[in-house]
Amino acid sequence: MAVPSQYILPNDLPVALLDCEEAFSLLSAEEKLYTHYLSRASFYGGLIVLFQTSPESPAIYILLNRLFRAQEPSVLHGVAQAQGLTDNEYQALLVYTAGFFANMGNYKSFGDTKFVPNVPKEKLEKLLRASEAFIKDPEGMEALWKMVEGGMYSLEPQERQLGLGHHGISTYFSGNCTLEDAEVIQKFLDSKSLSAYNTRLFKSQDDGGRTKYDVRLASVSKERSAEASCDLSKLLGQFEFEGHKIRVTRGDYSPLLLRVRENLEKAKVYASNENQRRMLEEYGRSFQEGSIQYHKEGSKYWVQDKGPIVESYIGFIESYRDPFGSRGEFEGFVAVVNKLVSARFAQLVSAAERLVASLPWPSTYEKDTFLRPDFTSLDVVTFSGSGIPAGINIPNYDDIRQSVGFKNVSLGNVLSVGYATERDKLTFLSEDDKDVFIKCRGPSFEVQVGLHELLGHGSGKLFVQDDKGTFNFDKENVINPETGEQVRSWYKPGETWDSKFSTIASSYEECRAECVGLYLCVSEEVLRIFGHESQEAQDVLYVNWLNMVRAGLLGLEYYTPETGKWRQAHMQARFVILRVLLEAGENFVTVAQKTGADGRPDAQVSLDRSKIMSVGRPAIERFLQKLQVYKSTADVDRARDMYEGYSKVTEEEHKFLTLRDIVILRKEERKLFVQINTQVTGDDVEVLRYDSNPSGLILSVLQRFCNDEEELENQMLELSCADAVCWEKHSSG
Repeated sequence: MAVPSQYILPNDLPVALLDCEEAFSLLSAEEKLYTHYLSRASFYGGLIVLFQTSPESPAIYILLNRLFRAQEPSVLHGVAQAQGLTDNEYQALLVYTAGFFANMGNYKSFGDTKFVPNVPKEKLEKLLRASEAFIKDPEGMEALWKMVEGGMYSLEPQERQLGLGHHGISTYFSGNCTLEDAEVIQKFLDSKSLSAYNTRLFKSQDDGGRTKYDVRLASVSKERSAEASCDLSKLLGQFEFEGHKIRVTRGDYSPLLLRVRENLEKAKVYASNENQRRMLEEYGRSFQEGSIQYHKEGSKYWVQDKGPIVESYIGFIESYRDPFGSRGEFEGFVAVVNKLVSARFAQLVSAAERLVASLPWPSTYEKDTFLRPDFTSLDVVTFSGSGIPAGINIPNYDDIRQSVGFKNVSLGNVLSVGYATERDKLTFLSEDDKDVFIKCRGPSFEVQVGLHELLGHGSGKLFVQDDKGTFNFDKENVINPETGEQVRSWYKPGETWDSKFSTIASSYEECRAECVGLYLCVSEEVLRIFGHESQEAQDVLYVNWLNMVRAGLLGLEYYTPETGKWRQAHMQARFVILRVLLEAGENFVTVAQKTGADGRPDAQVSLDRSKIMSVGRPAIERFLQKLQVYKSTADVDRARDMYEGYSKVTEEEHKFLTLRDIVILRKEERKLFVQINTQVTGDDVEVLRYDSNPSGLILSVLQRFCNDEEELENQMLELSCADAVCWEKHSSG
């Protein structure tokens, strides 16, 4: 039986080189070495993502590495032909391998859907057995194949997407964990003011059949006790909590984090100032000890390192892929500042305080002092993790964001390559709209990313009561504009945005930031900052709104009807915005089904540009106030009711389930990015570049760890095997 198209990668999957050679060549010798060692740290840390994705991912990674390391793609092609694989089947293997490496696992980073090889299993096995890798090490390759052949191809309903319990696969939790287990442990972590960002949760039973929980922290150290000076000194060990036995240990991903820490130490030698040195020191301590507190200290120095030539960030950062929304995926990036584009963003920062004041909520719902952030455009040299975003607003620690500040980055070379679209591949727009869309999509997206990151994620206040009982707002006088009454809820000691809003936190916040972008992009001042005036400015504004509603329609691909779950935070957010704008009425936005020129079902989304100010903006204004008020006041019940209401996908309303089928029928795959490698040769740092195709991407990954690949893979295999029992089909609990 043919595999449904959403679970395979097409042979014409677009692949693009993330070009940064010019930016890299302009760095000084010290800056190049700083970049090189930070890149090494990021790539080693990126391997952790394999362990955060699926039980089989680490072993698949090692199998594919060994296969293509023994024979490069062009050489292995001949072996494949001799074993009866067609050229299309061999291309499918290259595409699967490239996709696996780019996503750091066998689930798409954007959408969390599993993908499997579009090659018959028996043919892949035949190729493996005839390969040079198998001839050299038959026992090792046989063992690897036996470990992965099931998980690599299986599409059981639970395995088709990431999720918790029967909703999907997650290696942030042992296979027997449920949402209830996640909630119990979150309450425990909050009670200890212990962050979940760098943890995983394992559930088992003691001899008496009583449930035991293991909270495992990521760290180099495996010691059971921490030094008195470390914040973990009283947090490791055995605890009783609400009738549950809980043990907090550390040492998860230890050999990988050791390599991260060693490369951060090497980078520190070439740091250009004290902030960078202190930042790397604290990151190193964080990875050594397993302490998020040390990472927060490092992040403070990072925020204070204004306008560096080489920008970077590393750690357990984004919680999109934790089904509960609290645990961070490992991510590391290194990039070079693009001074020309950054000058535009600096102008936006200068106008930010004024623009924030125009947002649709009372000033008491905004931070007491506007903390002027850094906002730069970067050309990415290295980005490790499961995928590469277009923009970032970090750190994600609310206490630092509220008191020290944050940074915004727009990833220029990702934007320019990743979002270019050919006209004939542009879906769901009228012919007239296609012309203006092609012309203005890049400029409008740059505006939206800027507003989304700086003024979306960068705005708003959380109402907090600290552990001394002090409030950061005037409890007696601040009014809730939704009720007209005093504020009745806030964040209690130990609670954070992620822990309180858990499963909806990521998507809700992305929705709020997207709405801020839509709301402010109508400003002539904003458009002028980005170099757009008169008719061009009007077109950029229109395309930004049109792009949002089209993205809402495209978002249906990332909804799973069988579970009623969304698999991608940003696309859920855009669908919610589409629903809000459809609800605004007056034919402002319409979505209609039709028959395409090819005779197959099609659809068209339209937006009346003459009604953006009269219908669209007021609708976003009302919705945005609700989003902010519920967030500020920790009113998770009202927030959930509203957000999950707009997130519902039904046939009764706008025939969304039929539209979803059409979207899947006409979907275009996201681009994969080939990244450069750097290597030290004498006193110089060389750039190794690769072709923009699946083979080039495979080679770039094969050449990342040339110095210690064997030892590294053996350690990864050991880690994977040690925990394999936790995801066996019938694990206890």
